Amino acid sequence: MLKGFKDFLMRGNVVDLAVAVVIGTAFTAIVTAFTTSLIKPLIASLGSTETKGLGFYIRSGKEDTYLDFSNVINAAINFAIVAAVVYFVLVLPIQKIQERRKRGEEAGPAEPTNVELLIEIRDLLAAQQHNTPPQATPQDRRGPAI
Repeated sequence: MLKGFKDFLMRGNVVDLAVAVVIGTAFTAIVTAFTTSLIKPLIASLGSTETKGLGFYIRSGKEDTYLDFSNVINAAINFAIVAAVVYFVLVLPIQKIQERRKRGEEAGPAEPTNVELLIEIRDLLAAQQHNTPPQATPQDRRGPAI
């Protein structure tokens, strides 16, 4: 049971997801500060002096009717930067590792042999018939796989 859990963790699915969430969250704050402090003022400078930036009022004098295009452009730039970093820092290296595993250059998670599976099935069947706990499998006798 623990061997299966270890193999699941070592496949990279859980590790990749956890790293992506943590890095994405932390990096989003940096990118947001960059685009809000540097990019948005540059975009806003393209707007007229009567408005707050690149946008316009649908009804003049009503603050709630302002269409702010600089915020939309800012969000798109945020997304593009975060997506690029996640791709180049997380996705691309994992793809390279998986390609090496397919070519046989790097060993993947170990799978049990047919003999080990048969011994485990035999022990489980015997335990069910006699209501006794199953014996240790060859994997358990050797100790945890690393």
